Parts: sequence; C-alpha cells; structure tokens
Amino acid sequence: MTKEAPPAPAHRFHLFKGFAAAAAVVVVWSGFNIVSRLGGRSPLTPYDMAAIRFIFSGIVCLPFVPARWRRLDWPRLAVLAALGGMSYGLLVYSGFSLAPAAHAGILVNGGIPFATALIAWLILGHRPGIRSEFALLVAGAGIVLIGLHSFGQFSGAPAHQWAGDVFFLLAAICYAAFGLLLKHWHVSPLDATIGIAVISVACYTPVYLLCLPKAIATVSLSFILWQGVYQGILAASIAGLLFAYAIHNIGPQRATLMLAMVPGISAVAAIPLLGEALDAVALAGVALVTIGAVLGATHQPAKRE
Repeated sequence: MTKEAPPAPAHRFHLFKGFAAAAAVVVVWSGFNIVSRLGGRSPLTPYDMAAIRFIFSGIVCLPFVPARWRRLDWPRLAVLAALGGMSYGLLVYSGFSLAPAAHAGILVNGGIPFATALIAWLILGHRPGIRSEFALLVAGAGIVLIGLHSFGQFSGAPAHQWAGDVFFLLAAICYAAFGLLLKHWHVSPLDATIGIAVISVACYTPVYLLCLPKAIATVSLSFILWQGVYQGILAASIAGLLFAYAIHNIGPQRATLMLAMVPGISAVAAIPLLGEALDAVALAGVALVTIGAVLGATHQPAKRE
C-alpha cells in the first residue's frame, strides 16, 4: 500500500497563512471584549455602539465599492450582512450592556465553535462522531455553569445579567451561521468584508437616526473615535477580513477552533482592566467551554445523513 504523500510546501504555506490570520483575529477579538464592555458600561446604548461600528467600517470600505460593484454578489452579501453584521453587532452590544466581558468570551467566542458544529450537524447533515458528541456535551456543561452563575445562584449576579448571556448565545449562533455560509458560497474575504460593511451601514443608519434611542451626545468625541477605530476598523473591517481569509484557507471548523483561545484571554485580561473578578464557577465555565469548543471545532465531519 502506497503511503499518502506529505502536503506540498505551497499547501503548508497556505495553511500557515490561514492559521496566522486566525491568530490575529484571536488577539483583536480578545481586546474587542474588553473595549466593548467599556462601551457597555458607558452611557452609550447598544444601538449607539452598533452605529459606531457600522459607520466606521462603512467609511473604510465604501471607497472599494465602485471598482468591485459588478463582481459583488449582493443578494448573498445581504444575507451575510444580516447574520454576521447587523444581527451579530446588535446582539453582542446588547449583551455587553448587561453582562461581564468574561461571559462574552465564554458564550460568544466559545459558543461560535460549538454552534458551528451543531449547525453543521442539524442543518447540513454532517453527523458528528462520538468525540464530537462528547465535545458538545462538555461545551454545553460549561454554558450551563455560566448560566447558573448569571442567575446569581453562586455569585449574586445582577437580576438582568441572564438576558445579556442570552444575547451572547444568539450572537454566537448568528456568527456561526455566517461562517458556514461564507465557506459554502465561496465568497472571497475582501468581497465579504466590503459587502457586509456597506450593506450594514446603508440599512442600519437610517433606522438608527430616525427610530432608535440614542445617547451618543453624552460621551466625549475622543471616546467615540476610540470606540470607532477599534470596533469599526480593527474588529469589523481588519479582523473581519482576516477571519474570512482564515475560513477561506483552513475552513470554518479550524478557523473557529482558534476562537476557543479567546475566552481565557478575555477573562484574564478583564481582571486588571475591568475589575471583573472570576470565581470558581466562572473559571470552570471558561475551562469547560474552551475544551468543548476545541474538541468540537476539530472533529472530522462524517458523511451526510
């Protein structure tokens, strides 16, 4: 029997670039949890935070539209923008207004790999094996722990903190669906980044200006600019481009695997930067969701049912 040939150097370099892009996303998204929680503690509403994100990312990406207008698949980009742009942004900022940054790391970044494996199983027919089922069980146990923590059974958490955790879970589901569709439709990273930014700002800004509650006038211009640079340029545009590139190179399973490192980084960073201490229950949630997310994201998809 002939042994399988090792990967060609060009293929190895292709994988390396994909993992390097995903590693950069881990760094940016770990900081995103901290910066967003600071925004959630400010007088800004979640609608203000989403507007800052979409407007800044739209300004950065809009100049690229004329040259790529005809090649952009606008109907598919509209679906991707609804999931990975507007829905994700509104849900995650609503969560940050109610729950700690550590919970976002666990339930969003730890939940994305979990949700990716679950959606691939239930909707795409990629039946997981025993290892993947075990991963889902472990991650689910971690989510239950952090849920109990939020309801205050262990730490006297605020009454509405559980609602923030629900928003985080829904944001994870939206972004997992976004990642799977991005790979399934073979949308290029640059097209995805430009299309999502432009559609999000075009659809959201009129609704925000006309209908939604605003408190943006209550904070300083420097705070708005700081949030805008991080939220709209670093997190939405640059990290969004890198995440799409990672999905394109190494697939959604491996790309979301890297996100499993974010919960621990965010939770530890939140201690000195936000003063959000972790008790034993929260630490157990970090450990279980991280382990489950890693196992779930690295499972080998079985045959379709």
